[in-house]
Amino acid sequence: MSAARLRELHVPGTPLLLPNIWDAAGARLVEAAGFPVVATGSAAVAESLGYPDHEGAPVGEMFAAAARIARATALPVTVDVEAGYGLDPADLADRLAAAGVVGCNIEDTDHAAGGLTDVAAQAARVAALRAAGSDLVINARVDLFMRAEDQRAVLDQGIARARAYLEAGADCVYPILVRDAGVLAAFTEALRPAAVNALYLPGGPDLAALAGLGVARISLGAGLWRYTRSVVEKSLRDLAGGVTPY
Repeated sequence: MSAARLRELHVPGTPLLLPNIWDAAGARLVEAAGFPVVATGSAAVAESLGYPDHEGAPVGEMFAAAARIARATALPVTVDVEAGYGLDPADLADRLAAAGVVGCNIEDTDHAAGGLTDVAAQAARVAALRAAGSDLVINARVDLFMRAEDQRAVLDQGIARARAYLEAGADCVYPILVRDAGVLAAFTEALRPAAVNALYLPGGPDLAALAGLGVARISLGAGLWRYTRSVVEKSLRDLAGGVTPY
């Protein structure tokens, strides 16, 4: 469950691929398939527990799920802690350690206010989390792009946010939902040699193209959860209609 192993797998141009899962069975499947790391996605975990994403699930249930996942695998585990559930960074670091995980995503969205967290305040939070979890692999999400109609127009602001989080101690930065290959390339180039996480999106750059843009980490986010759910939904419709589902 080594944080050092997780950190060293972030190689620009040869990215760590994370097929984000939501339960212990998924963790074992990821390990059996030969992946070196297990990662969760908050939307998938929350919905599998019966709650909405965006901190709609009780914090205790989210960390209990993380602990079950970590117990199920010998691989390093990194979890999506959304915006931190309002926890003090020291408490957040303690809960992550108690769950047996070695990395986390933390986003710069203020869910209570419905907007972005002030960049200085978020950088201070990342710094405090780094101080409390000295060996924790921190992936700092940059949510600016997911809120922008014109992602190129906010590129400089996104880069500034990312730099602030890296300077505060983040190991990797995650400009989530960047759809334009040119924007992602410019973002990655501006921050080189820092590790950048990209989200694979159907219809966007494929895995090879993302690697060619120099990213160090590729996440599937809620992709596997949504695909799995669609398969189950179709099977249930077939079964309800009298059709043998498989």
